[in-house]
Amino acid sequence: DSSTSRGLGDVYKRQVLVIPRGLARVGTTPDGRPGMAWTSKYASVGMNAVGKPILVDGLNERGLAVGLFYFPGSAGYMPYTPADAPRTMAAWELGSYILENFATVAEARAGLAQVVLPAVVLAEWKFAPEVHFIIHDEAGNSVVVEPLDGKLVIHDAPLGVVTNSPRYDWHMTNLRNYVNFSPLNAAPVQLGPVKLTGFGQGSGMVGLPGDFTPPSRFVRAVAFSQAVLPSLLPTGREAVLQAYHLLNNFDIPKGVAREHEKDAHGNPVADYTLWTSAADLKARRYHVRTYDNSAIRSLDLMAQPLDAKEIRRFPVTGPEVIQP
Repeated sequence: DSSTSRGLGDVYKRQVLVIPRGLARVGTTPDGRPGMAWTSKYASVGMNAVGKPILVDGLNERGLAVGLFYFPGSAGYMPYTPADAPRTMAAWELGSYILENFATVAEARAGLAQVVLPAVVLAEWKFAPEVHFIIHDEAGNSVVVEPLDGKLVIHDAPLGVVTNSPRYDWHMTNLRNYVNFSPLNAAPVQLGPVKLTGFGQGSGMVGLPGDFTPPSRFVRAVAFSQAVLPSLLPTGREAVLQAYHLLNNFDIPKGVAREHEKDAHGNPVADYTLWTSAADLKARRYHVRTYDNSAIRSLDLMAQPLDAKEIRRFPVTGPEVIQP
């Protein structure tokens, strides 16, 4: 999972949070009425944003993981009336709701049928963020959850990959444009008396889209994740490190993807990778690195006081350390 910024600066106040069991929650509604109320059944760990006590991505004590992804121009939130308030929450609260209430993808799928997810303005940004989600469980099941045309649509995600817009089923259809790709090098081609061979390793994926648009990143994520050798993943530690090797290919440096306009301080409005996380669903460990510090830091959820009375917060600020 990689989370990106669009030049919104310090509004992305973020920390690693441990959410305990027994925490009382109330969802946010468009008209300010109290939304859905719940008490966290399961403890969870992950990263927050804009200083809120909710998780943008993370995992829970039962090995369920959730990631929130930007979904601009594609989200079609559900209609809302005051009578819907007891079932309503804001989109940015849905990830925590899932982690705190469900143990498997199947449970989450069933539970989401009770949720009303309308457009709710996030005060810190002054607009309603358009987002969608991916959910994974320890058994290897994955689904993508999208607000589309006034409904909450759940797609089976057998490849376990999601990026951003457009909708998930479009990305899966787009994969058919790349059926010729292979991790195996292309065989030589004989053209009459001339034999053409590739210049080197990787010829099976010549033409793989390398830009930072969501469709291209989706294709690369599928290609790379499907090509990993199982023999390289004997333990959770090796799997996490391999995940970071894959995610290196999606690290967006500041400045390479930017808008034409500038912000109030005259700075370009640019995407860049704020943090990259990996969840070990068997060991219940959350791993994260940030734009400012590429060292991988981890937190063992099961070593935390899961019945604590309040949220535990762990800062992720600090510079890169260059070893001599």
